[in-house]
This record gives sequence, structure tokens and C-alpha cells, in this order.
Amino acid sequence: MRRVLLGNSPENLYKPTSDSWVDGISVVQKRNVIIMGAAGRDFHNFNVYFRNNPAYTVVAFTATQIPDIAGRRYPAVLAGKQYPKGIPIYPEEHITALIKKFDVDCVVFAYSDIPYKYVMEKSAMVNAAGADFVLLGPKSTMLVSKKPVIAVCAVRTGSGKSQVSRKIFELLRAKGLRVAAIRHPMPYDQDLTTQVCQRFASYIDLDTYNCTIEEREEYEPYIDMNGVVYAGVDYERILRTAEKEADVIIWDGGNNDFSFIKPDLLITIADPHRAGDELAYYPGEMNVRSADVVIINKVNTARKEDIATVRTNVKTVNPNALIIDGVSVVQVEEKAMINGKRVLVIEDGPTVTHGGMRYGAGMVAAKEFGAKTIVDPHPYAVGSIVDTFSKYPHLTNILPAMGYGKKQIRELEQTINDTPCDVVVSGTPIDLTRIVRTKIPVVRVRYGVGTKTAQDIEKLLLKFVKMKKLL
Repeated sequence: MRRVLLGNSPENLYKPTSDSWVDGISVVQKRNVIIMGAAGRDFHNFNVYFRNNPAYTVVAFTATQIPDIAGRRYPAVLAGKQYPKGIPIYPEEHITALIKKFDVDCVVFAYSDIPYKYVMEKSAMVNAAGADFVLLGPKSTMLVSKKPVIAVCAVRTGSGKSQVSRKIFELLRAKGLRVAAIRHPMPYDQDLTTQVCQRFASYIDLDTYNCTIEEREEYEPYIDMNGVVYAGVDYERILRTAEKEADVIIWDGGNNDFSFIKPDLLITIADPHRAGDELAYYPGEMNVRSADVVIINKVNTARKEDIATVRTNVKTVNPNALIIDGVSVVQVEEKAMINGKRVLVIEDGPTVTHGGMRYGAGMVAAKEFGAKTIVDPHPYAVGSIVDTFSKYPHLTNILPAMGYGKKQIRELEQTINDTPCDVVVSGTPIDLTRIVRTKIPVVRVRYGVGTKTAQDIEKLLLKFVKMKKLL
């Protein structure tokens, strides 16, 4: 088998590709693969593309963004016969050493909400270590449903896709259709084998699966509307299970990732508060280019010039997409409790951390309803909350609802209780008092879909329902 020698070092001996020829005979070599991820897209890509693929051996996953993922193993029961010991998960910062250690041929990048500069820096790092850098697309990773699928994706985390997904759920169910939502994965519990196919229809289910705050933020609102939402690790199994009880499937996307399921209707949510990001983040731009409909959300609070920038960018890359101006309204319980008070603002964690937003619904409500003072939580932060503030220095005068495990939830709880305030304004979608013990009154704040926007979405759904002959 011919090899090409580059330089004099044995490290520069490069293997041929997996489809090589020796004496006129095709020889297929297994390619060693590392999947870079964050306990979501990475596991899905493995399951649908690599698990039973004899051309590849996945030697490792790497993890970032989410705490306490590295150090685990993707279990053998999920990995398949080729991996009787499972697959180790390492910290991403070890990627160069891992490529050399495992003689890796190919590194698959499999997480989202990332600026292009960051993605290409990872590519340069991987290529410099000798491996290919790969981004798998829809043909390699999308499942095909037996039922009609509406996918709601976004250009960035925190654009408002979940509120739109839930409004679609509500409108379809009002027409007498059986609807199941499937959520982008968040399998953060230590035991992945218990999270293969999760169905959430009650608060008991949240406790059964040891859900983190981030998970509860996505599942609890569906439970509050007597809905059903699925998530987990094995999306083939999840999809087939959901199909049994649904006439329509809603893909409720995570971060700005693209759908795991081939959609019949793709709605992408853009955020004019981060104008320009729709053409600058992976894979958010892909969602814009692929969309049937783009909702430019939060037009009631964004600057006109930023709305115009987003509109121009969408039309440039996807001139055939229907564009809807979306109004995102702040819904506040007991707003009178905010007026004249010292307020601690808590915001949705992903939105203000890797989503890059400086504030969310909580801060909007605190200012709108007359908070006397916004209390800075920085001096009172403990444990991993201190680390979060250090990692995301743009966060000022807000506390992200971090809670990826029991220890971090307790640290969040202590930070809240140590902060001198009269009231907590909670912009996270969950009822925080269910998991955090505090004597400080908590006012819940949520984003909802405006009336005109809901009407526009309903018109869109009427066309979809007729086209699919669902009624």
C-alpha cells in the first residue's frame, strides 16, 4: 500500500483514504473518528451515521459548553455491537493530543450557536494535527417521519423559537389535531441509558428524569398547557414513539441547530437584537437559507435599522422565504410587586450565556414596571456561578439561571438568598420556586407571541393543514 512521505519524521506518514487501491484491488480501511460536541448533535450524528457504519470507528467524543459532560462514556447499550466498552468523552481542549493518540483521520464538528471564526479556528487546529474537519449535513443526519413535520429553528439561541413552537402546538391542537413536540436533546443526567426516549407530560416526569433547570425551561411550559414533549438520546426511537400518538410532529429546535427530522415546513426565527448574526453563526445561516418562513421576532423592541438589516440579509440569501414580523410580548405575574423595589433579575441561562444576550424578559419587565434598583449579583455569587460570570463577562446586573446538576442548583439558590433584594424577577420559563428554596418573593416573567403574530402563524398553519389533508 503506497504512502506519501512528507518530511523526515514518522509522524508525517499519512495513511491513504478509506477507499484505496492495492494491486488493482479496492481496500477499505476503517477511519478513526472523533466527534466534537456538547451532549446533543454529537450523539445524534453518531447514532444515525456512525453507529452501524463499518467504514468508521469513533474513538472518542469531546465535550464543551455544558459542564460535567467530559469524563463520562457514551454507554455500550447505546453505542452498539462495535463498541462493547462504550465510547469515552474527553474535554474538547485535549483535541490535538487526542488526534495523535488515537491516530484520528476525521473530526466531526457537531454543536451549534458558534461564530464562523470559532468554527474555522477549530478546523485549523484539527487540520494542523493531520485530520479532516467535517460538518455533516441534512442528508446524512435527518430522519424521515411518517407524519407531517413542522420544524421551528433559529439563527441564535434566545431568538424566541420555543414560544413560537408552543403557539403552533396550541393552534394545531385547537383544530382538533393530536400534536407531539420533539425537543432538541438535553441529556444532562449522568446516566444516559435512562434518557434514551423521554416523554414529558407531567411534573412527575421532570423529577423522574432528574431534569436540570435548562431542561425544565423547555419541557415545563408544554406541561403547563397539558401538552406532550419528547426528548432524549436516540431520536429514531423518539420519533417512532411520538408518531404513535400524533397527527403532526413539531420539531422544537435547540440553540440554532438544524432539525434532526426532515421538515415539511421549516420556520426559522431571526433576532434583530443581534442583527447580522443570521449570516455569521453556524448553523444559523443554514436555517435562514433553508427556511420556508422566516419570522423576524421582537420587532416591537428592536431598532428599525436592525430590523431592516435582518430583512435585507434574509432576502439576499433566501429570496423565496415568506417573512413575518413577529411581536414578542412580555407576560408578567403580579407586576405590582416590582414597583419601587430592589430587584434581582434572573434570566434564561443559555440565552444570556453562550447566546450572548446581555438581558432577557426579566430585565425588560423590571425596568418597565418600575424597579427602584437592579441589584448586581456578582458580589454574592458562589461556586460555579462565579465561574459562569468569569466565562461570560458581558453579564452585568443579571443572574443566569444555571442549574446543570444538583450542586449547581444549590449554588444558584445560595447566590439568590445571599443577594440583598426585595423581590426576584425571574425571566426563566419555569416556576423557579419548584426547585429553588427562597423566602424572597419571586415574580415570573415570560415571553409570549403577540396577537397579530399569532394570527399570521394561524393563517400559515391553515394552508399547511389543508395541503397535508389533516382535516
